[in-house]
Amino acid sequence: MPRYIAFHKPYGVLSQFTGEDGQRTLAEFALPLGVYAAGRLDMDSEGLLLLSDDGPFIKRLLDPENGHERTYWAQVEGEPADADLKRLSNGVVFRGYRSRPCRAEKIIPQPDVPPREPPIRFRKSIPTCWIRLTLTEGKNRQVRRMTAAAGFPTLRLIRQAIGRLSLGDLPPGMWREVQKSDIF
Repeated sequence: MPRYIAFHKPYGVLSQFTGEDGQRTLAEFALPLGVYAAGRLDMDSEGLLLLSDDGPFIKRLLDPENGHERTYWAQVEGEPADADLKRLSNGVVFRGYRSRPCRAEKIIPQPDVPPREPPIRFRKSIPTCWIRLTLTEGKNRQVRRMTAAAGFPTLRLIRQAIGRLSLGDLPPGMWREVQKSDIF
C-alpha cells in the first residue's frame, strides 16, 4: 500500500533528505523509509509538505497541468488595501512572468501564530499583516515574488493546505499519515 505523509516542515529545514554539512534536512524527523517529498518548500518557508512513495501520485501532484490548489499564509510588510489584494488576485508580473489568477485576502481576524526562531525582521514604523493566497501554480519562490511585486514583501510564509488537506494543528517537525483521498 502506498503511503502518504503530511509533515509540518519547520523553518530552516531543506525539503530533502540530504544536504550540505550543517544544513537541516528531512532525515532528522524519523519519517518512514522510502517516502520522498512531493514538491518543495523553500528552506525559509514553513508548513505543509507532502511525502509519499507513490510515484504516479507525486507526478500528478507536481504536474502544472493539474493545477491543484495550494494555500499559503504570508505575513507581509505593510497592510495591503482591497485594491492591492485585487491586483494580487488578478496576477502580477515578476521576472517577466505573469502569475495566474489566484485568491488573495486579508486574514480576519489575524491568526495567532507562534513566533518563529529566528524571529522575523521587525520595524516599529512599518506594520505587518497576514494574508491568505490560494494558488494553482507553483513557480520557484512564487508567493514571495508576487507579494514583493505588489509592494508588500513577505516576512514569513506558511503553507496551510494542498488540495483538500490542511495543516491543521500539526506541530512543526511532526508528521501524520493521511489517505490519498484526504488530498484530492
